[in-house]
Amino acid sequence: MTSTGSVAASWLRPIPTATPARLARAGHLGYADRRLGELVQGRPPGVTGSQWSTAGRAGLDLVVCAADTGRPRFAVRFAAPTPDGSPARRAERLTDAVCDAVGLPLLRVESPTLGGEQVRRFVEYVLDARAYAAGTGPDGGETVGFRDIVGRLPDGRRGPVNDLGAVARADAVQAYVAGRLADPIVRGLHVRWTGGPAEGWSWVEVRPGRCRVERVRLTSRGFSCGVDPGRLAEDLAATALGEKLRDPAADEASLVDRTELREQVRRLADRRESFDGGFAFDHLCVD
Repeated sequence: MTSTGSVAASWLRPIPTATPARLARAGHLGYADRRLGELVQGRPPGVTGSQWSTAGRAGLDLVVCAADTGRPRFAVRFAAPTPDGSPARRAERLTDAVCDAVGLPLLRVESPTLGGEQVRRFVEYVLDARAYAAGTGPDGGETVGFRDIVGRLPDGRRGPVNDLGAVARADAVQAYVAGRLADPIVRGLHVRWTGGPAEGWSWVEVRPGRCRVERVRLTSRGFSCGVDPGRLAEDLAATALGEKLRDPAADEASLVDRTELREQVRRLADRRESFDGGFAFDHLCVD
């Protein structure tokens, strides 16, 4: 993770270590349901009073702090997608600006499906990934990335055990065997918008020619855990898809025609100049 350095030391208020924590992992404690204003000692320079009033009220699902000092290291927010130009999107930009000003890395996951318990699991995942990355590299002797570690999967097969979507992929196979899906394969793609978030898509064919689709956007300002943000966004989309596959009340009307989905992928591919790293999924555009 990128160090917050002296900026964070100047502006971020420690959370008392006696405060009940939502999670404890890898030398960190996670505190749930905090407001950004609780963490910042005064209005940072370059932020107007109106901007600070709005950003200070921003809710953070988990604030992850050093276990020994209570100093915030990063924050996580899960939210439903908001349209460009909306008041909610403007508030997010103000929150980003304040987090940048005080040196607080912010991870934002935009999904209509994910939230609740997935927040804690996601934080545990990125903490484990960061701890693994800190022990690897030229001096650590390991070359396999955290996301690429192979082991035994939930369905007994061997594969990448640190794929957040592994359970969903196993559930899809079981649902296919039980006759609830037309195809057992969870497919997906990911891109990274230049200067913006990573975006992951995941889908499975529920009825012949009809797909359930989930999309997740991941903004990871000032934070790295050693897993490519695009792959992480796609894995989160697969996780969201798994939640919908387990939901008996999932709306049949929300299924997307396979032909329309292919057209959406093609339209995304047409914007490849806007992606950091290009577009690696042209095979999904073919009939």
